[in-house]
Amino acid sequence: MIKFSDDRLAKVQELVSHYPEGKQKSALLPVLHIAQEQFGGWLSTETMDYVASLLHIEPIEVYEVATFYSMYNLKPVGKYMFEVCQTGPCMLNGSDQIIDYIKQTLGIGVGETTPDGMFSLKTVECLGACGYAPMMQLGKTFRENLTKEKVDAIIEECRRTAATNN
Repeated sequence: MIKFSDDRLAKVQELVSHYPEGKQKSALLPVLHIAQEQFGGWLSTETMDYVASLLHIEPIEVYEVATFYSMYNLKPVGKYMFEVCQTGPCMLNGSDQIIDYIKQTLGIGVGETTPDGMFSLKTVECLGACGYAPMMQLGKTFRENLTKEKVDAIIEECRRTAATNN
């Protein structure tokens, strides 16, 4: 059964307390982030149903939000998520070629994860760093002015980090 740890449940209750009675849905976005963090980096149907029960809303209300925003993953993802911007400025500066290079280098398509569970590739809408195109988000950081060489360095950095953390 899906259940938040005591400290995360306390955080959810604290978030909900910021809103008037009957407006618990207002806490949905941060609660989904907490759920995704605790339950393996993605939101299963069971997890979304649990969030709905905590916020006293219908499960469909959670599904609508989770499927709309690209920051929520609806299936298991790799340890490192490459979220490559595919909107106008990035495309004009070569994001399509960067996406193709990542696909070729890692042997996966968009929306897929490497067999070792290390990397996932996702295309996203504007990340708000158009002056540094092409770019991607990796965790909480932006990687900007991407080239094939920079992508190779990022992949190697992730592999080194994973090796030292195991």
